[in-house]
Amino acid sequence: MFPEFRDQISQLKVSDLNFVRLFEKHNTLDQTIRHMEAHLEPGTHDEIEQLKKEKLLIKDALYNILKKAGNAMN
Repeated sequence: MFPEFRDQISQLKVSDLNFVRLFEKHNTLDQTIRHMEAHLEPGTHDEIEQLKKEKLLIKDALYNILKKAGNAMN
């Protein structure tokens, strides 16, 4: 996710607890969605779609944090 922000991600993982929390939540949701889609965990189509929406909102929040961090570095 966001390879163009690799340096900012590394820096924020050690300096921003909110970023870390969101990053971990995004990864957890991604894994849950993949498991549900592979029928390794129970989940309805509607539940999967709701999790995807939540994951997208978190991804947007992460992107905004990364953009701000990138601007602050310049």
